[in-house]
Amino acid sequence: MTFHIRLFAGLADELGRPSIDIALSPDASGRSATVQDLLDEIAARFPAARSLLAHCFLAKNHAYAAPHELVSESDELALIPPVSGGSGEAPDAGDEAAEPARYVLTREPIDPAEVIQKVTHPDCGATLAFIGTTREHTHGVRTVLLEYEAYEPMAVSVMETIGAELEARWPGCRCAMTHRLGPIGIGESSLVIAVSTPHRADCYEANRYAIERVKQILPVWKKEIGEDGSEWKGYVSPEGGGGWNPLDPPPGRE
Repeated sequence: MTFHIRLFAGLADELGRPSIDIALSPDASGRSATVQDLLDEIAARFPAARSLLAHCFLAKNHAYAAPHELVSESDELALIPPVSGGSGEAPDAGDEAAEPARYVLTREPIDPAEVIQKVTHPDCGATLAFIGTTREHTHGVRTVLLEYEAYEPMAVSVMETIGAELEARWPGCRCAMTHRLGPIGIGESSLVIAVSTPHRADCYEANRYAIERVKQILPVWKKEIGEDGSEWKGYVSPEGGGGWNPLDPPPGRE
C-alpha cells in the first residue's frame, strides 16, 4: 500500500518537498495501516526531522485523525504541523437567492463590513467583529510582512465546524469568518471573525471562543518575515501549558 501525504509550511520546508509517498505492507493478519503506523514510518524515514514530526498530526479527508484510525490509499492525507493560531466558494453569480458563503479563504484584502453583514439578523441584538492585523513589532523585532498558507479544503471545513460549535453552545448565534492568505503587509487584516447573538454577553463569549478555536485547530500557518530573515510561527497554548493537540476537546466540554 502506498499513501500520498501532503505537507505544509515549516514541515514542507524541512523535508524539502510539498508531499511524500509512504509504502506500507499489511501485517500478517491483513490489518490495514493505522495513522500511528504512518507516523512511525515517516519518523523512521526522516530522522533529521523527528523533533518537528513529533508535534505533527495526520489529517484524513479534511479532519484530524486519531492514532488508532485506519487509513486507506484512497484517503486524502496531510501531515499537519502546529497551526499558527491564527476557499469558501462564492455563490453562483446567477443565483440571486444564494446566501453568501460565511466561511471564506481569500487572497484579496478583507472588507470587515462585508463579513459583518453576513451575520446581521433581526433576531440578534449584538454583533461583534474581531479583526486580526499585522503588527510591526513583536518582542522588539520588526516585522516586514506576514505570509499565510493553508490546507484550503480542510480549512473551510474546520471553519464550518467552529461555526456549528458556536450555534450549539449559544442558540441563535450566527458566525462568519474570512481568512486572508499570501503576503499581508503591516496594518492589513489577515482574519475577520464576526459573531451575532440575541444578547450582548453571549456575543462576547462566542467571539472569544471562535478566536481560540481558530488558533487551536484551523490548518493555516503564518510565516513572519522580518529584516533579518523569516520564521514559521506555531501554536502557543493560551494557558502557557501543554503542546499543540487539535484532538483536545473544545473548552468547557468533557
